[in-house]
Amino acid sequence: MKRRIVMSMLAGATLLASTLLGAAPAQSADVPAEFGTDWHDPVTAAPPIEKPSGRSCHVTLADAQFRDFTPYRGAYVPPKGCGDRWSKVVLRLDGKVKGRQYDRLGYLHVGGVEILRTSTPEPSPDGIAWSVEKDVTRYSDTFRHEQDVEMLIGNVVDDTYTGVIDVKATLTFYAGRPAAAPDRVLTLGEGNTLTTPRNSERILAEVYATGSGGGCEEFWYLAVPDKAPYSCQADGGPYREVQIKVDGQLAGIAAPFPHVWTGGWSNPFLWYVVPGPRAFDVKPIEYDLTPFAGLLNDGRPHRVDVSVVGVPEGQSGWSAPVDVLVWQDAKSDRVTGKLTVHKAGDLANSSTYTAGSPERVDTDAGHRLTVAGYVDTSHGRVTTTVKRSLANTSKHVWTDGENTDTLDATWTDDESVTVDGRGPARTTATHRTYTMDGSITIGTDDRLRTVLSLGDRAVVAESAGGRRTVRSRLDDTVSGDAAWTLNVPRDHRHAVGTTSERYRLYGSRGCYDRTLTAVQGVLTEDRSGC
Repeated sequence: MKRRIVMSMLAGATLLASTLLGAAPAQSADVPAEFGTDWHDPVTAAPPIEKPSGRSCHVTLADAQFRDFTPYRGAYVPPKGCGDRWSKVVLRLDGKVKGRQYDRLGYLHVGGVEILRTSTPEPSPDGIAWSVEKDVTRYSDTFRHEQDVEMLIGNVVDDTYTGVIDVKATLTFYAGRPAAAPDRVLTLGEGNTLTTPRNSERILAEVYATGSGGGCEEFWYLAVPDKAPYSCQADGGPYREVQIKVDGQLAGIAAPFPHVWTGGWSNPFLWYVVPGPRAFDVKPIEYDLTPFAGLLNDGRPHRVDVSVVGVPEGQSGWSAPVDVLVWQDAKSDRVTGKLTVHKAGDLANSSTYTAGSPERVDTDAGHRLTVAGYVDTSHGRVTTTVKRSLANTSKHVWTDGENTDTLDATWTDDESVTVDGRGPARTTATHRTYTMDGSITIGTDDRLRTVLSLGDRAVVAESAGGRRTVRSRLDDTVSGDAAWTLNVPRDHRHAVGTTSERYRLYGSRGCYDRTLTAVQGVLTEDRSGC
């Protein structure tokens, strides 16, 4: 496979976060023999945002068209009639685009806080529309004040790429009993510095980490060591790890999610109707920085840096904006504390190239980190212990000329957070697993075929005093098989493709199960039930 094909189909990228709204149940429809000039609007199987009943208020954040890389700038004014404490705040993005356009990425900032990041679907010549929703209640502190608004979906419009991206972003505020949101939402200052309130008792950092921009870091999971004959090379191979440091000290590690955007794996026909997991829901990585609260609460600015391990020196392609969420001790002006444990294991990264026909790279990598610290609050001493363990294995096989290219990869990110203070110790344990198993082949007739399965899975268990209280399991799997002919006009590609998604979320709080299937752009299945 020629990498220029992959890079051109993947080009574009830097956008928002959320849950794409579900469509009405599919009706019986004739499935064409191949893709035409129009197809079903994009849809995902993820559950819709639950919304409270009762009074609500609406505010428009942005109403813009994106043709280039000029940001939309506006002003936000808090709503009237729903108070200044809300039971829920929901962000909605409505978009439409027609013609020819790559997938694009973008962001939405309110008061400098990143509240949304996502990618766009690729349009049909006749046009598509889509909607994205996200629960943004955690940013309530930001919404209580007048703020500047900035939004950008970087785009290119010319004689070839004609799709103008038209979007409207709104917030809906629901009155009622206020949700337990953070007291403060902060952003990093000049020089990546952070100054927290001196009575902070819990501190979380959110990092919206995405590899994008049309270069090799957009499909970092396919990178190979420098000595291997492949289009995308990185000395350490494909292992990537998103690290956060406080004053130069490692404070958190995480596995980045292996996003596949809607032009990914050389085959947009896989994603026109059903995108890959998180393509329209770029979730931030969360780091619990509470063990560092004693250090951060001294009233002085502290440097907070985010970096991605494995990116070749001088190579761009990663975006990692940071929001910081803070809970304060209302009965204390100053919360003191101390970091008591800091154990960072050696970063293991073996990426072995085996020459031959086919070529092969095997990767086995991982890292561990444990941090603990206490804060002395008005309700006593509280100790927080964070343990995180990462692992990545992959097998990458390709032939000369990359006309056959396969990857089978798994990432795990295990985290436990234990809070020990007043009452029994409470632990939240999260086991995340991401999978990618796929192949691209180009036949002698220039027929490109992609077969791919992607998995986003997580098991979360909460316990108190050693007894489990809550357990949930997420399993979001998208699989597809699509083919089209290279080096011919668009109307001679004879593209076909079938893509399915099954999204299951179940546990002690209930069950959700939905399956979607699209064939040649027609939604042929939309089934729910547990």
